Amino acid sequence: MTKLAGTPVGAGEALGVGWGTVLVAGAGVTGRSAAEALLAAGAEVVVTDSSPERLAALETLLEGVELVPGLTEPPAGTSLVVTSPGWQPSSPLLAAAAAAGIEVIGEVELAWRMGTELADPPVWLAVTGTNGKTTTVGMLESILHAAGADAVACGNVGLPVVDALLAGRRVLAVELSSFQLYWAPSVRPQAGALLNLAEDHLDWHGGMDAYAQAKARILTGDVAIGWLDDDLVGDLLEASPARDRIGFTLDEPEDGQLGVRDGWLVDRAFADDEALVEVAKIRPAGPPGIADALAATALARAYGVPSEAVREGLEAFEPAAHRAVLVTVDATDIKYVNDSKATNPHAAVASLRAFDNVVWIAGGLLKGASVEEMVRTEARRLRGAVLIGADRQVIADALAKHAPDVPVRSLDLADADDPMLDVVRAAQELAQAGDTVLLAPAAASMDMFNDYAHRGQAFTDAVKRLTGGR
Repeated sequence: MTKLAGTPVGAGEALGVGWGTVLVAGAGVTGRSAAEALLAAGAEVVVTDSSPERLAALETLLEGVELVPGLTEPPAGTSLVVTSPGWQPSSPLLAAAAAAGIEVIGEVELAWRMGTELADPPVWLAVTGTNGKTTTVGMLESILHAAGADAVACGNVGLPVVDALLAGRRVLAVELSSFQLYWAPSVRPQAGALLNLAEDHLDWHGGMDAYAQAKARILTGDVAIGWLDDDLVGDLLEASPARDRIGFTLDEPEDGQLGVRDGWLVDRAFADDEALVEVAKIRPAGPPGIADALAATALARAYGVPSEAVREGLEAFEPAAHRAVLVTVDATDIKYVNDSKATNPHAAVASLRAFDNVVWIAGGLLKGASVEEMVRTEARRLRGAVLIGADRQVIADALAKHAPDVPVRSLDLADADDPMLDVVRAAQELAQAGDTVLLAPAAASMDMFNDYAHRGQAFTDAVKRLTGGR
């Protein structure tokens, strides 16, 4: 059996399971990691992808793997398909596999099944939600490190779960998207937290109910944790089959809950009534950051982390880039804030509510989400709006209906030499002293940019050029 360099001996031995011939669908990061893990387990591995270039990049990295571009049916003898998370069940290859009675799972499910073969499986502490996942899992990792745990953040945050498993990490702080959860039917984390629910990825799931049910899989382990201030989450938490159901709230907590009282995070679920950390020391500041900190705290406490480590971990945590980052304040007292990670309306609402007078930069790919309620409730904050991207007219129509007095610039940037420079310049023209120019697009970025980080960096660079690099 081939072993990966650095694979713990115990893990390598446990992975010696009869996997047969496994087809890996997708040659991206998770596909490569799944193929490596399956090779280590002694499987015969075939990898397919629509991009010959992505497949070619694996030739020197994966010895003993058959690389086949553009498969629409599993090869004869395939016992299992491991798909990259973004592939929809209706894609020809996966539909053909299902029709042939071949099970289709994701890399997260693969990691779970491999972990159950270990004599001493790692602990899974898992996080999902429409927004706040990466911040929460980062906070959780920081708390676990403060407690001295051999922990790593993995999953949708970047590091594939199967890589963390093969590295022998003892505690996995796992960020899971709705796609990953859909393809992970057996995963039962020791503790799982659902942060919030709002319209997102409806084009992939086919509707809000299917999206919510995928997210609800996070609540099927030993301890289910949910945000009680979100009615949808509260209902799913109440229906959870978990042994223990723990709620968190931005209000004062009741028995069995975590919440906020007199400027402190308070635990009444894993302690009688214990103040853990001052709200003022939590970053990012504001209600979304506080809610994320409560979820991370609940997960850590479910694992038995002491209060001192919660405080140290949260105080040491630094938010990732492109999440409500103040870029600069210019000479006319206009703030420029980069929240490119606000890739859906729910996230954009949280971002808008942090400011009173906003010139809002929005638009991109809405992925089937509605913007009507967001615009209706937040219109009073808007000093102006600059709209970009494929679905900018949808937002423009909502603004015309609910905020007809707000000046709007809708920019067609197809031929622009430097699109974001034009965007920031238009926002500057609408802003007045004391206003905030806020990039909170409420939409995905791939119509104009590589990803949200590319979009956020383009905004940051344009702001610095137009404000003289202050």
